[in-house]
Amino acid sequence: MQGLAAAAQRCEKKYLYREDNLVGSDDNLIRFYEALLAYYGPQGWWPGQSDFEVVVGAVLTQNTSWANVEKALAKLKEAQLLEPEGLNKIGPEKLAQLIRPAGYFNIKARRLKNLIRWFCQTYGGSLRVMAQNSVTRLREELLSVNGIGRETADSIILYALHKPTFVVDTYTYRVLVRHGCLEAQSDYEQIKEFCEGHLPQEVQLFNEFHALIVRVGKEYCRSKPRCEGCPLSRFEHFIEE
Repeated sequence: MQGLAAAAQRCEKKYLYREDNLVGSDDNLIRFYEALLAYYGPQGWWPGQSDFEVVVGAVLTQNTSWANVEKALAKLKEAQLLEPEGLNKIGPEKLAQLIRPAGYFNIKARRLKNLIRWFCQTYGGSLRVMAQNSVTRLREELLSVNGIGRETADSIILYALHKPTFVVDTYTYRVLVRHGCLEAQSDYEQIKEFCEGHLPQEVQLFNEFHALIVRVGKEYCRSKPRCEGCPLSRFEHFIEE
């Protein structure tokens, strides 16, 4: 993931900041979750109106805001194409124009077509049938689809298929590296393995924790951090010089 690589370069030099003695430890991950949940409350993710909408949204949200994704989804709904068969039949050029508000629309149209074609051929367009497989198999299959990366695959598995796989993004990287849980050079799979190894394997917890990390990442743990007032500021953390 390019976002993680860029963040790693910025995190090579750090200094220690501590407000109390809550140092980084194996049990702190669940304490981070509890602190964020107490501060923000449930986030109600994913903001799609159906599981299939989540699948489509997971592709469209790459490198853009959810507000732009909602505009693209609205256009697909207006064209009565927000369902597997319709998206499988529509041409990529027409699809690109409909999803233009999501940005990178030509690339995303090709990626979405690849995903939907595979979904219809492999599972007959049924998420119920797809969900009968294990997380390991689903992940392997999704990652074999041209244009589907690890974050997108994990988002589909967690939010659309309701299976326990932890979604990693740049916000996850920043929060965990800055709190001393991981090395700055950690990659996607290492971060995912760490999170899944230190949390109960619960779909709702994975769902809520990822949403909370995104929230705190956008508001406080930005590329230039704003620690004052952050719900995680009482935990030992490292700030880039």
